[in-house]
Amino acid sequence: MGFVAATSSCFGCKQVFSYNPMRVPSIVVDGTREPVCARCVERANAMRRKNGKPLIVPLPDAYDACDESEIP
Repeated sequence: MGFVAATSSCFGCKQVFSYNPMRVPSIVVDGTREPVCARCVERANAMRRKNGKPLIVPLPDAYDACDESEIP
């Protein structure tokens, strides 16, 4: 048994971070799912709260590795 953690740049801030590729919050840009880091989610939620929009709630393991069996 192994584990998988993806590493890439955040769509929002361009900082490199690690995440669970199946559960990370993301945005779809030109048909491609782009990951968003926890700090950018916090910033987005501050604006969403101010505008009365629902908050983005990352799954508890969104920024952890996942079991390799979860990868299609």
